Amino acid sequence: MDSKLFAQAIVKFLSGLVIVGLLLFLPAGTFGYWQGWLLMGILFIPMFIAGLVMMKKAPDLLRKRLDVKEKQGEQKTVVALSGLMFLAAFIVAGLNFRFGWVVLPDWVSWAAAALFLLAYALYAEVLRENVWLSRTVEVQENQKVIDTGLYGLVRHPMYMATLLLFLSMPLVLGSVPSFVIMLAYIPIIAKRIRNEEKVLESGLEGYTEYKKRVRYKVIPFVW
Repeated sequence: MDSKLFAQAIVKFLSGLVIVGLLLFLPAGTFGYWQGWLLMGILFIPMFIAGLVMMKKAPDLLRKRLDVKEKQGEQKTVVALSGLMFLAAFIVAGLNFRFGWVVLPDWVSWAAAALFLLAYALYAEVLRENVWLSRTVEVQENQKVIDTGLYGLVRHPMYMATLLLFLSMPLVLGSVPSFVIMLAYIPIIAKRIRNEEKVLESGLEGYTEYKKRVRYKVIPFVW
């Protein structure tokens, strides 16, 4: 086992756990925000398990997933906007719980949790299908076009999975205002995809032909 990679993964995992917890429970003013605990559970438990699996079977993929340093200015803007979106959505969710602005029935949180876990499974399948999947926009050495499985349906199945993940999060938290904030993810990933496809077309052999074969970017027959 790569001890340096393990330490890096643990530090990022614990940092994320603490940050999300603070963003949810401080605005809520209580640890009794049960939807916050529900989200923490369905978010971090599968993440921890997936990290252990990648650590053992695909350490290079884990290393790529931990690398969040974008090289392109346009993508740095996308990352910054995404961070602001999450910050606002989590804080507003806690405040919504504290002040009861819009109260959703409990079943909405549980149904959204089921959708979240389904999207997590979809995300895991994307990781399995594409060993070159990175959190930064780049063309890697010996990278090839993947056009089977989910990549035969849409060109960016990772964004299909994250769209479901991110839009289900505020509903797990029982927060309609946060859901409205999270809708900003749609134009954010649209901007990211435009830049990403330019990079792939210019640097990845066969990607232009792949675009012609697979018409849809994120959602089959829709987008």
